[in-house]
Amino acid sequence: MMKVLLVCDDLWHPAEVIERGLKTMDQEDMEFDFVKTAKDILSPAFVARYDVLVNCSGGAINAANSNPWFEPTVTEFGPEEIRNYVRKGGAFVAVHAALTIGGRDHPEPAYTEVVGCTFLGHPLREMTHVYVTEHNAITDGVEDFDERDEHYQIAVTAKDAKPFLSTTSEHGGTFISGYSREFGRGRVVVLTPGHTLAVWENPNFRKLFKNAIRWATGK
Repeated sequence: MMKVLLVCDDLWHPAEVIERGLKTMDQEDMEFDFVKTAKDILSPAFVARYDVLVNCSGGAINAANSNPWFEPTVTEFGPEEIRNYVRKGGAFVAVHAALTIGGRDHPEPAYTEVVGCTFLGHPLREMTHVYVTEHNAITDGVEDFDERDEHYQIAVTAKDAKPFLSTTSEHGGTFISGYSREFGRGRVVVLTPGHTLAVWENPNFRKLFKNAIRWATGK
């Protein structure tokens, strides 16, 4: 059984969305452990207990406290530790809110180096069209789909990023919305969809999400 550590919950991205989405998902060979207040839980030793780290949080302590969980000199597991974790062979999947960490207003160089992109913004929630642009192990069995979502706009900075997904919307234009990369001895997958429950309940997104976890772990 693959052990998945999933960090979620912040002011704009409540954990309940993901919990409800995964509750009805066929988890097959995966066991999810949720952390909703990362500040005093995450540490390098704690994360090492799992096969993969999935971040669905914008970096806040939780929905009730918007201060960053990785407060310098206080938190044991922050951007530097994430970089070290992946570089040494860790598996990391960043979904939606996770991409807002290290934006233009609050740079986090170590985190941005790992995920390989910078968050630019998003229009108001609207119908977003998701297209598979590359057929690989992550998109295996995944078809194009449409859902109302926050259409994230990102600037991909990693030169080795391998895009496999794009999204388009009326007011958001067209952007890369899924890619993979290797970082040191580890693997990283980035997925920008995932704000609404409708997305987490969509069978194509679910397949994409599980495939991303398997690819990141090498399994």
